[in-house]
Amino acid sequence: MTVLHARQYSSLSLFSGIGGIDLGLHECGFQPLFCAEIDVNAASTLHNWLLSKKIDCKIASDIRKIDPEILIKNLNISSGELDLLAGGPPCQSFSLIGKRHSLIDDRGLLLFEMVRFARVFLPKVILIEQVKGLLSAPCLNKQKGGVLANLIQQLEKIGYQVNYKILKASDYGVAQLRERLFIVASHKKFIFPEPTHCPIDKLKNTSFKYIYKPYITVYDAIADLPVPVKKGELETIPNHIDITPQRDKVRIHGVPEGECLAKQLHLPSEQRQKLNPLKDTTKFRRLSWRQPSLTLRGGEVFYHPSEDRYLTPRECMRLHGFPDEHILIGPIRGRSGSVKNLDQHRMVANSVPPILSRILGKCIVEQFLADKSILNQKAFVSV
Repeated sequence: MTVLHARQYSSLSLFSGIGGIDLGLHECGFQPLFCAEIDVNAASTLHNWLLSKKIDCKIASDIRKIDPEILIKNLNISSGELDLLAGGPPCQSFSLIGKRHSLIDDRGLLLFEMVRFARVFLPKVILIEQVKGLLSAPCLNKQKGGVLANLIQQLEKIGYQVNYKILKASDYGVAQLRERLFIVASHKKFIFPEPTHCPIDKLKNTSFKYIYKPYITVYDAIADLPVPVKKGELETIPNHIDITPQRDKVRIHGVPEGECLAKQLHLPSEQRQKLNPLKDTTKFRRLSWRQPSLTLRGGEVFYHPSEDRYLTPRECMRLHGFPDEHILIGPIRGRSGSVKNLDQHRMVANSVPPILSRILGKCIVEQFLADKSILNQKAFVSV
C-alpha cells in the first residue's frame, strides 16, 4: 500500500497534455502517481514539469495500450484507494467548431477510457474536462446528447453520482473567455465553486462590488513582458518568441485593437483577400487590452493588441494561467496545414487552465477528502 506524505492526496491523470490539470491539482495537495500523454512534445513538457517538482510519477504514452489491472498492481494500491482520477480526453469530435463526428471519430471513443480505468481503480472522485459540445453530441443512434447520457449511465453503473457544469475560465481569475464542461463523479453530490470574478461593468452595481473581483484582462496578464525575441535568438523568457511571417504582419497592419481583419472594409481588398466579415471573425483577430482573451484555439493564433505580430507561446501561457517556470518543449510552427505532433501554441490551447483545476481540486478536497474516515467506507461496487 502506498504511503502518502501528510496532506497529500493520490491522483492519476489520463490525457495529461502539458500538465495543466496536474499542475493545478498539485498546488492543492494532489500527488500524481501516473500520467499518460501520447503527443511527444506535450509528453516532454509534462515530464520536464514533473522533474522540476521532483515528482516520482510513472508516465505512459498511448493509454489504450495500458491495462489498468496491471497498472494498479504496479502502483501498489488497492481498488477504492485512489483519491482522484482526472483527465481531459481529446475533444475535437465533440467540438461545436469542428465536423462533430462524435463516436464515429476514434477520438470520441477515448472519452470512455476514463470509465475503463474507473472500473478498476474505483477512485473516490473522477474529474473530466470537455468542450461544451459534449452536452449535445449524438451517440451512434443519432440521439442528441447521447454520448454524455451513455457516459453518465456507465459511471452510475459502478456506483457514482455524476454532476456537470459549464465553467467560464474568466469567472475564476483566468484571463480568457474560455467555456468548458467539467464533469465530477463521486459518492455524493458535488457542489461546483461559485464565480469569483465578473466584468468590470457589473461592479458598478454595489451588490456585486463586495462579492466579485474584476475580470483579469489581457493587459493584466501580458503587459509586463518584454519585446519577444526572434526564432533562433537567445530567449530571455522561456517560449517568448515571435514567429510571425512578414506577410501576416502586413495583413494585420491597420486592424484596430479588439477587431478582426475581415470587418475592416476600409482596408485594401488585397489585404482582406477572401475573408468573410460574417464568418471569419477569429482569423487575423487582435485581442483587446482591457478585456480577457477570446478562447485560445489550436488552429489559429490571435494577434497582439497593439503590435503587428502573433501572440507568443509565453503570452498564450500567461492567458491560460501558467507560471513562467512552466516551460514548453517542442517546435513553434506556422498556423496552416495539419501537423502530426503538437506545436507550442496548440499545446497551450489544448490544455486545462491550471487555475481552474486548482479551484476544482480544492473543492474536491473540501467536499470529499478532508475527512478520510468517511472515505474509507465502501462507497462503490465492482462490476
